[in-house]
Amino acid sequence: MKSGIKVRISKKFTLYLPKAVVEAVGLKEGDFVKIKVNGSKIILEPVPDPFDLALKGPKFAKITFEEFEKESEEMQSELFD
Repeated sequence: MKSGIKVRISKKFTLYLPKAVVEAVGLKEGDFVKIKVNGSKIILEPVPDPFDLALKGPKFAKITFEEFEKESEEMQSELFD
């Protein structure tokens, strides 16, 4: 898909993305994209869903449930005691 796909701007400047483009970048209905302008080019970038990123994204630290629970309890006692 490097050559691009021609699409038409419709009423109220609506742009419909072809299914092949949406599937190529993994977008689904309800997802957000960031729009950038670079000279005369319009660039759309998918904005990752924070929940999907937390569940499916790379993990940066290893912690056990017990360690997490202890840290949570300490933070709660600082906030609410």
